[in-house]
Amino acid sequence: MVEFSLGFIYGFIFWRLIRTLGEYAMVTSDHTENTFCFGFILEEKMVKICCIGAGYVGGPTMAVIALKCPSIEVAVVDISVARIAAWNSDELPIYEPGLDDVVKQCRGKNLFFSTEVEKHVSEADIIFVSVNTPTKTRGLGAGKAADLTYWESAARMIADVSKNDKIVVEKSTVPVKTAEAIEKILTHNCKGINFQILSNPEFLAEGTAIQDLFHPDRVLIGGRDTPEGQKAIQTLKKVYAHWVPEDRIICTNLWSAELSKLAANAFLAQRISSVNAMSALCEATGADVTQVSNAVGKDSRIGPKFLNASVGFGGSCFQKDILNLVYICECNGLPEVANYWKQVIKVNDYQKSRFVNRMVSSMFNTVSGKKIAILGFAFKKDTGDTRETPAIDVCKGLLGDNAHLSIYDPQVTQEQIQRDLSMEKFVWDHPTHLQPVIPYGLKQVNVVSGAHEATKDAHGLCILTEWDEFKTLDFKRIYDNMQKPAFVFDGRNVVDASKLREIGFIVYTIGKPLDAWLKDMPAVA
Repeated sequence: MVEFSLGFIYGFIFWRLIRTLGEYAMVTSDHTENTFCFGFILEEKMVKICCIGAGYVGGPTMAVIALKCPSIEVAVVDISVARIAAWNSDELPIYEPGLDDVVKQCRGKNLFFSTEVEKHVSEADIIFVSVNTPTKTRGLGAGKAADLTYWESAARMIADVSKNDKIVVEKSTVPVKTAEAIEKILTHNCKGINFQILSNPEFLAEGTAIQDLFHPDRVLIGGRDTPEGQKAIQTLKKVYAHWVPEDRIICTNLWSAELSKLAANAFLAQRISSVNAMSALCEATGADVTQVSNAVGKDSRIGPKFLNASVGFGGSCFQKDILNLVYICECNGLPEVANYWKQVIKVNDYQKSRFVNRMVSSMFNTVSGKKIAILGFAFKKDTGDTRETPAIDVCKGLLGDNAHLSIYDPQVTQEQIQRDLSMEKFVWDHPTHLQPVIPYGLKQVNVVSGAHEATKDAHGLCILTEWDEFKTLDFKRIYDNMQKPAFVFDGRNVVDASKLREIGFIVYTIGKPLDAWLKDMPAVA
């Protein structure tokens, strides 16, 4: 009898608690709908995420979130009809190993690609903004400062269509204090709606982006040091905690998160420029940069990564972010710091021009009218991305001496190569539909479908991307079909120079002891 009474009492108390919570939820339904980050609301309501921008960052990142968080609905929106159509097709708009499988597992279930930007932004609880932040080409800060036109436009649209409180996440790489500017835009156009701004920079490497997302070194989330800001941080942290160990999720203030992204890219680019600077000294002294890099990298304080000498770094971030960092330093009265980081860019430009000069001087000081085979155009292997690829400057340098180029890359289209060689600097980082119409179609450039076709009757062979297939080419067959003397200029140090010399090639590899032929014809910087 006593057991029955206690059970009845406990049951009544539990029933009353549930009823009270239900009444509270009904009375405050408008409020709780907005503050979805409360624990019981998060469980009952399906959180909706929207990402503005279906590019190299937005697409893969959202696809992995959808895969790892099946209870979250993810929409990727973009105003480009062609890009969204590609995301919804069997031919995705970007090449990234593993991406196709992830998208196919989630698309149509809890992952959607759409051009209905305002609809999905209005419905979302968390909005990632991953839009272009190109380097300004005119006005204040031209050539260095980030152009935040697209970010500001996105912020104004978010404020205009929002009907409930939202967390807005910076995913694009932006200057320090951008969040503050975006916050002001949202606050002055909020119509009583609360917005929390977070910085969640990406640290992806193209070619390994999916694995980087599956197993990140760290996830960085920056927010305001207020109760509301900290609650927003915890909400986003819960999303990543579905698959990322908690000790790898770092929470900071907004400004630290924004600066950490710029600093990380600057440090990585600095390592590349450092080893490339050493490569020039190695050639002058007879040292081997590979051996030097190996010896240096054995030091546990330094490590071996990003110590491979090459024709130069590329990609959408390194140069743009360093130039942005330089501008921020200048604006904050730190000219010495700005000049330090400028040197990273200068060495990278020097390496590319040095490579072209070496080619021209080796081939009797002229490439005019000569066919040069270009193997690789993407800025690195396992991606089709050509943004700031060293191949652009190398090819333009050769074209400036009236060379005829035969280009092959397994992932870059003819249209893209022609566009890249016809566009002005920094134009590439604007959305395609906003780029100026360029009458491209350079007569001196021929894009082909294979390495053997590219090298047939060529005077020189130039390797600018480290695609694995270039390591196993039939170089004897290539040599037999080239003009003599036949030159190989390896901008990625992927070939076995000694074997190629045995075949008959004159070989230049960056940072290695020079071929006797090349010693007699030094490159003029």
